[in-house]
Amino acid sequence: MSIFIFLLLCNNVYGYLLMTKEKRKLKNYTQENIADMLNISLRQYVRIDKEEDLPRRDVLENLIAMLDLTDKEIGEYIRGIVNNKYA
Repeated sequence: MSIFIFLLLCNNVYGYLLMTKEKRKLKNYTQENIADMLNISLRQYVRIDKEEDLPRRDVLENLIAMLDLTDKEIGEYIRGIVNNKYA
């Protein structure tokens, strides 16, 4: 099962987007930089970044790739969500 499907099933895509927002800031990318790299409008990316809209699957996959998010980071983040939710 892909990580994207898993996150949808866990109903926590917005929490996952928070992770991409943190990573974007660590890499010193602006919202405009990311929108350009994803080939989407700035307005669309801002809505995603503010958790007002969900990205298409291809956009999310490209975002993960450009931010160099590893399976390990994603797994640790998901474990943190699950541990906090069910602790």
